[in-house]
Amino acid sequence: MAKNIQAIRGMNDYLPADTVVWQRIEGILKQVLASYGYSEIRLPVVEHTPLFKRAIGEVTDVVEKEMYTFDDRNGESLTLRPEGTAGCVRAGIEHGLLYNQEQRLWYIGPMFRYERPQKGRYRQFHQIGAEVFGLQGPDIDAELIMMTARWWKALGIADHVRLELNSIGSLQARARYREALVAFLEQHKDKLDEDCKRRMYSNPLRVLDSKNPEVQALLNDAPTLGDYLDEESRAHFDGLCALLDSVGIAYSVNQRLVRGLDYYNRTVFEWVTNSLGAQGTVCAGGRYDGLVEQLGGRATPGVGFAMGLERLVLLVQAVNPEFEPSRIVDVYVIASGQGVQAAAMQLAERVRDAAPALKLMTNFGGGNFKKQFARADKWGARVALVLGEDEMNAGQVVVKDLRSGEQQTLAQDDVAAALVTLLA
Repeated sequence: MAKNIQAIRGMNDYLPADTVVWQRIEGILKQVLASYGYSEIRLPVVEHTPLFKRAIGEVTDVVEKEMYTFDDRNGESLTLRPEGTAGCVRAGIEHGLLYNQEQRLWYIGPMFRYERPQKGRYRQFHQIGAEVFGLQGPDIDAELIMMTARWWKALGIADHVRLELNSIGSLQARARYREALVAFLEQHKDKLDEDCKRRMYSNPLRVLDSKNPEVQALLNDAPTLGDYLDEESRAHFDGLCALLDSVGIAYSVNQRLVRGLDYYNRTVFEWVTNSLGAQGTVCAGGRYDGLVEQLGGRATPGVGFAMGLERLVLLVQAVNPEFEPSRIVDVYVIASGQGVQAAAMQLAERVRDAAPALKLMTNFGGGNFKKQFARADKWGARVALVLGEDEMNAGQVVVKDLRSGEQQTLAQDDVAAALVTLLA
């Protein structure tokens, strides 16, 4: 017997019982994005490798250790996208969407990183992200955060996430801080683990992200980024905080929050949770005013965020017992009797014509009424349409509410309107 071929480690199948949950969550996210005027952009999952090296940074963990990179048949180096912002900026430049224009875009789809699979973190994972171009004030930063806060309310998880903010200033301010931080770390090199020693010169701000408790204790005495901010960045951050205060969004300032990608400047933020075990990031983003120019476009301010859907799905399922996934089937058509199956299929098509939003499934394979009702329950239908020989000959159908057990006999022409009312 041939050996079964299984999915690649860290790349998961999502079965119908999973996808109905995902569809419901994604529908809520997309509805909120539309309410803020964002437009969808669809991007390739494969890009030229230099795009990510230039955008994310040569010495980041993503570029050094996590990218799926390969040469195509022409010898060009290509990479499965590890994140969405770089590709979105590339597309904006290539298609003339950015210069002297305001754009509010969103994307959704799979990303790829070669890292150790664990709960909520996989080698193929899915992100939804939003990017804004052409606006540089703190007001758009605030609105992005407000939009994510609206997501949490709609998903019933607002009490299980909290917002952390920081400003990492301008490139010049960060360079001054980098010098001070490296000088401090050099004085305490013997207390650093090997990973932090490696990062100390290549990407010292990433030391602030260390999960090592001894390193975190050492950093309590380190210089803070806030002491090196330029005045414009400080004013921008103060403006952001004032706007969030004005709409009642709580936050804490985390001076060690720097994000893992090199393109950020000024605002950075994360929504974090403790409801999935150890603290984890649910959604993160920030400002990247230099990225468009860095990738060959004209200077254009940008700000955005991305969120991993796997972790969001886990969080919703863990903390919101009232969350209802999308139904596969609203209405199940049950038929029994001589010549009734064709009439049932005709009825189903008429209902679909009159009420196209309804999800309607017709029973196939026969079976008595008991077996067919069991199938309706299996598919999670709310309503059954029951058609026997008597109903067929009379031009009627029995409409049964599968939750309450109540039923009524209606003319077939009236069924669609009754279903829409019943399922509203």
